[in-house]
Amino acid sequence: MLVLGLTGSVGMGKSTTAGFFVEAGVPVHDADAAVHRLYSGDAAPLIEAAFPGTTSGGTVDRTLLARRVLGDQAALKRLETIVHPLVQASERRFLAEAEARGDKVVVLDIPLLFETGGEARVDAVVVVSAPAEVQRVRVLERPGMSVAKFEAILAKQLPDAEKRRRADFVVDTSQGFDVTRAQVRAVLAAVATMPIRRK
Repeated sequence: MLVLGLTGSVGMGKSTTAGFFVEAGVPVHDADAAVHRLYSGDAAPLIEAAFPGTTSGGTVDRTLLARRVLGDQAALKRLETIVHPLVQASERRFLAEAEARGDKVVVLDIPLLFETGGEARVDAVVVVSAPAEVQRVRVLERPGMSVAKFEAILAKQLPDAEKRRRADFVVDTSQGFDVTRAQVRAVLAAVATMPIRRK
C-alpha cells in the first residue's frame, strides 16, 4: 500500500485537493478532522488539565485555547505533546484498516507534515500551492481572520517555496477546480508504479 502525504500552507486549497482524492476513491486521513474529534473526546480532559478554563461542556473551546497558546512557544509545545500522539494513534488505525481492506493508495492529510518530520511516514509528498496573493485573499476572507493571525499561522509553517522544493508532486490550485482535479488524477497515475519508500 502506497502512502501519500498531502500538505500545504494555510489557504492553499489543501482541503479541496483532499476532496478530489476522495472523489477518485482514495481514502484520506485528515489530521485536522482528527484533532476536531479529539477536542470533543479523548483530548478534552487532558487539555483542560493543562490549560484550565479552555473547555466547555467537555469540549475544547478553540478560540479560548488559541488565546492561551498563540505566540507562546512553551504552551504550544505542551499542547502538541498532548495532541500529536493521539492524532498519530488515529492515523495508525486508519492505515491498519486501509491495509486490511486491500487499498492500493491512501492519503495522510497533514498540515504540518514537514514541520513535524511526517515525511518519514509516507512514500511521496504532494504539496498544494498557489501564488502568495491568491493565498492571502483566500485566508483574509475567512471569518474571524486578521492579518496578525494570518502572519502568526504563516510563522509556524515552512515557507511555501521550501515545501515545493521538497515535494514529489506540486498541485497548483489557482486555476480552478477542473485543473486541480486533473492534477490529482495525474498524481495518482504517477504513483501507481512507485516503490514504497517510507521507513
